[in-house]
Amino acid sequence: MLSVVSTPIGNLEDISIRVARVMAEADVLLAEDTRSVRNLINKISEVFGLIPPFSQQIWSYYKEVEFEKLSDVIQLLKDEKKVCLISEAGTPVISDPGFLLLNHVIKRNLPYTVIPGPSAVTTSLLHSGFNPEQFMFEGFLPKKESGIKKTIEHWKKVKELYPKMVISFFESPHRINETLTIIEKNFPEAKIAICRELTKMYEEIHRGTAAELKQLQFKGEMTVVLQ
Repeated sequence: MLSVVSTPIGNLEDISIRVARVMAEADVLLAEDTRSVRNLINKISEVFGLIPPFSQQIWSYYKEVEFEKLSDVIQLLKDEKKVCLISEAGTPVISDPGFLLLNHVIKRNLPYTVIPGPSAVTTSLLHSGFNPEQFMFEGFLPKKESGIKKTIEHWKKVKELYPKMVISFFESPHRINETLTIIEKNFPEAKIAICRELTKMYEEIHRGTAAELKQLQFKGEMTVVLQ
């Protein structure tokens, strides 16, 4: 069986009992980042007293090798092996590798399950202080300015139909000022929350308009929430 496993987005103590059990019972762990999954394994072993900790195979499974390793993973599942798909943090498939595999598993009617867990999307919505009754998640915005502008034109149409819609997306520190500049031109009065290092020691939440937030400097990956 394939288990699509959500893991902590920063604080390893957010690991669930179910995630720990499923990972400990797995034959193979498909890891977007093998270093982060080993840190997680060590934490699980420490908290739950697993000695020896883990003996599973760990396969590196990131976007560029998804297609290459697809047939091997499918064969594992046909052989009734227990396989865990794990992102570097958060939920696989959601702006992370795994869609190709999950899609083929569903089409082939192979058994699978999804194990929920922490999410930067929902965590940032609560931190924003905005009404989360209606929200849409855009993942990572396009890399080119023209693509971002097209996305924002789409947001305008959405807001006309759903005035209360809150928009959430991921952004990197070297692109955030450019994105804020474009938002400022289109939604100058919009309230924005920038959430970085969620659940970690240096977690920060900054709120304001695009013009105000442009004055700040940001490090690390962040989730942006736009009211």
